[in-house]
Amino acid sequence: MGKTSGRRRLTVAVAGVLTVAVVAAIAYRVLAPAEVDTPARAAYPAVASPPVGVIGRLPVAPLIVDGRLRVYAGTRQVYADQPVDGKHRVTPFWSYRRWPAKLVGVVASGATVVSRWSDGTLVGLDGRTGRVAWRADGPAPGPVTEPRRTGAGTVWDPAGLHVTRAVDGREVLVAVGARAVAGYDLAGGRALWRTDVPGGCRTDVATTAAGELVTVDGCARPATVEFRDVATGSVRTRWRPPGAPDDLVVTPVGCLDARSGCRGLRTSGPGDDAGRGWLTGPGEPVPEPALDGPDAELAGERVVGTAGGVVTGRSARTGEELWRRADLGPVRILAMQPGRVHLLTGRNDLVTLNPVTGAVRSRFALDIGHDGIGWVPGRVYAGGGYLAVERLRERATPDDDDQAYFLMAEAVLLAAT
Repeated sequence: MGKTSGRRRLTVAVAGVLTVAVVAAIAYRVLAPAEVDTPARAAYPAVASPPVGVIGRLPVAPLIVDGRLRVYAGTRQVYADQPVDGKHRVTPFWSYRRWPAKLVGVVASGATVVSRWSDGTLVGLDGRTGRVAWRADGPAPGPVTEPRRTGAGTVWDPAGLHVTRAVDGREVLVAVGARAVAGYDLAGGRALWRTDVPGGCRTDVATTAAGELVTVDGCARPATVEFRDVATGSVRTRWRPPGAPDDLVVTPVGCLDARSGCRGLRTSGPGDDAGRGWLTGPGEPVPEPALDGPDAELAGERVVGTAGGVVTGRSARTGEELWRRADLGPVRILAMQPGRVHLLTGRNDLVTLNPVTGAVRSRFALDIGHDGIGWVPGRVYAGGGYLAVERLRERATPDDDDQAYFLMAEAVLLAAT
């Protein structure tokens, strides 16, 4: 009887140990850091030539890559679908996942897609295949606002992630973290430089077309604008606008993509909607009065303004008026991209002008199916001849949950202009 009882206790103990081991193994497989790269199985698609107009609606915000793919952001995933002019989101062309880090930003140039993660890791993907091209240790990012369900903030305005060309022509990726800034060769991910900076009192603004990172240094009063060479990390210029308030708000204008490759700035104080316009280049910024105020934007060598219901194009160097249109009615500038300025009318028509001549390239209602035009624009993206816009409910506020904030489940319209 005693031997039987002892064997039973031994069996129970062994079973308990095995159970703990199995649970531990499962927990490790589920919770251990992991990376899953699912490359493309089909050929790289050709560049599309869609008809002008609204071509699709999507539940998430697309980043147009190389004129061939749409790239999206998930909580722990970056993935692509195709064709670029598809009416709806479809099965991923390729996908890349990491665990337990979260995706905090995505940028692209040519066929290179770079993702940034909450642990600071930077991953360069070959957009043609979805395969990992390089990895780099980046500075830990600062606080990032939780993205809404479209993921627009992650792909259209990634916090602390910029791409621009250095003076020598190299494409450089700049990652701004909570306490450090670093630059990388975009093609191969090689670290070029890294600089520790005080945390909590600096705000990255943009990169310029002259190969500089613009930062507002508020660590000491009055705040100063800092221009850092993206190739070396050295500070080229520290500058304060004449007569500027102690606290500075700096807004980039004339950017090639999000806040990268920008050709101008607008400076103001907190709560000041007007501001002063400046052109960036080597040395200190140059005043550009035509950029003063929120109703003007920089498109290449033209300043496009919409004051008083009249759309004008002026030389960015001399301020001379070069063209004028008073036939469009009240409009607002929705977005810019090379060779295009996108205007939105009160009836949600999208009017696209050639900024050099003022000629209309296209005009159509931002509507699809029976969705209607009873919405207001949220975040907007323009690139590669495409425009995408979030549609919000007319009475939506930033405090609303996603259900009350967005017009519908497929809240993003994609248009070819």
